[in-house]
Amino acid sequence: MKHSELTIVADENIPALETYFGDLGRLLRLPGRTLSREQLMDADILLVRSVTRVNEELLSGTPVRFVGSCTIGTDHLDTAWLEGQGIRWSAAPGCNANSVIEYVFCALAALGIDWNGREFGIVGCGNVGGLLRERLQAMNIPCAVYDPWRPDDPDSASLERVLEQDVVCLHAPLVKGGPHPSFHMIGAGQLARIKDGATLISAGRGAVVDNRALLELLRAGKRFNTVLDVWENEPDIDTALLDLVDIGTPHIAGYSADGKLAGTRMIRGALARALKLPQQPAADERHLPVRQLGVGAESSFAEFSAMADYLLQIYDPRADDRRLRAAAGGDQPMGGAFDRLRREYPERLEFSHYRIDGAPLTEHQRRQLAILGLKCEEKCN
Repeated sequence: MKHSELTIVADENIPALETYFGDLGRLLRLPGRTLSREQLMDADILLVRSVTRVNEELLSGTPVRFVGSCTIGTDHLDTAWLEGQGIRWSAAPGCNANSVIEYVFCALAALGIDWNGREFGIVGCGNVGGLLRERLQAMNIPCAVYDPWRPDDPDSASLERVLEQDVVCLHAPLVKGGPHPSFHMIGAGQLARIKDGATLISAGRGAVVDNRALLELLRAGKRFNTVLDVWENEPDIDTALLDLVDIGTPHIAGYSADGKLAGTRMIRGALARALKLPQQPAADERHLPVRQLGVGAESSFAEFSAMADYLLQIYDPRADDRRLRAAAGGDQPMGGAFDRLRREYPERLEFSHYRIDGAPLTEHQRRQLAILGLKCEEKCN
């Protein structure tokens, strides 16, 4: 039964809107970056992603009574103002955490960096950082964690120590006030602690890193591997910094089809609870067959090379890097090009959709690939 009294305005990049919200009323899909107050004057529900700033300027005087962000972060939501106005809201914490973890391992594979024998530092141990630690510990890979919101964490270490590890992964949310602000938490002094030959992967929020300080450090010859998926001033990112990083991508680490769909599903549940609406009946989602990976050219070589080959068959972040660099050198302004890459992002399935059969894998390889989510038959040993 249609709830025709509800008008839902949604970011056009949110998947499966009709599947999860079509039973509630009228759907209006609009570009999230340019949403305006005037477009919301008849809206009951607003569904966004991280590119939309939701605050008094956007919502004052509108009938919006629920805001759902189909993403894990909340730095784009003025939650205090929303709560003060009695507007219910929800994000989708953890919806794309697995996608980001897979991005981390694929980036390491693309750079030829074996995660075995390395020590990891994780800044921010929430849904994403916590899942990364879980995978690393399952592989018996040591990691140190900096998260001031979790001082009793058994792996807790100082920020200085975390930054001195072989692989440093940044997954902190962007917080500009309070006791533990993260804005420019990684500045010139912190970046200087990263050792030559280490790897920095930033896949949380761009402004956690002082991008100008990073640019100056790289220009001065500081040589550690740098992977940036998030940037200050998105979508108008600093193309000079892009020129110097090893892998640069347009904020798509969490853009797996699985992660985006999970975000939509979680927000439908939150909306139903908040406004006492019917829960969505079982959605008719696509059930994709498990895809078989070919025996890689590297399968008879070193253990890491074989594992890297399989991961890169599924997702190679260097393809996203090439598209971003091509866009930066094109005729379209950087802001528009950055958003276009996100809007037209090709479907990316997570590791769980893939199976390896018949490959001469060692027990160690099979176990690590299984921890990462791939299906690997016992006969691969």
